[in-house]
Amino acid sequence: MNTKKMIDEITALPVEERVMIVDSLLRSLNQPESEIDKKWITTAHQRLMEMRSGAAGAAIPGNEVFDRIWQRFEK
Repeated sequence: MNTKKMIDEITALPVEERVMIVDSLLRSLNQPESEIDKKWITTAHQRLMEMRSGAAGAAIPGNEVFDRIWQRFEK
């Protein structure tokens, strides 16, 4: 099967199936490293606990964060 035909067939699939294909392809290019993944999980859990306990301060909604970033670039 040639590449164009394969791409045409894949783009005709439902979104959920295309996501699985993309995820598989990306993983084949960038193999996960278990030690790094463990560190990210630990960091994410720590940040979640900080948010829940209030130690992280007030959360800022994502759209507000992005608005602030765009304002910096507009200057």
